[in-house]
Amino acid sequence: MADKDEVGILLVEDDDGHALLVEKNLRRAGLSNGFLRLKDGQEALDYFFNGEGVPARERFESLVVLLDVNMPRVSGVDVLKRLKENESTAAIPIIMLTTTDDPREIERCYDYGCNLYITKPVEYEAFIEAVRRLGFFLQIIKVPPVGRGVA
Repeated sequence: MADKDEVGILLVEDDDGHALLVEKNLRRAGLSNGFLRLKDGQEALDYFFNGEGVPARERFESLVVLLDVNMPRVSGVDVLKRLKENESTAAIPIIMLTTTDDPREIERCYDYGCNLYITKPVEYEAFIEAVRRLGFFLQIIKVPPVGRGVA
């Protein structure tokens, strides 16, 4: 998905319009990163884990997940929880992108380990600004390889 030094972006979003808007505006903000879109939480779990719940890859380096909260089949919060509970996926930065601004939901996502929670604004200009900030964040982030932390 991405070359060795580039952070790949995995967008998990069930709404086609929102997915297109996010990708288009990330590109407009100057990101040329590899980009993959999955349509719901189950597709995300299938991407990361095989049928027995074992990680599908040994490592998930240079990947950032943009995760919608409200999706069919498996919610974004459930995906977040599963990814952060597993040693192979726990270090992946996860950014929640959602229209939900309920403080309890936001707190729950941070409790489960999300790195950033962005509420999708209704106003176009506010959304563009949020995506610009997200683009800047993705350009400066350096994802540490899993299992190579300092002891």
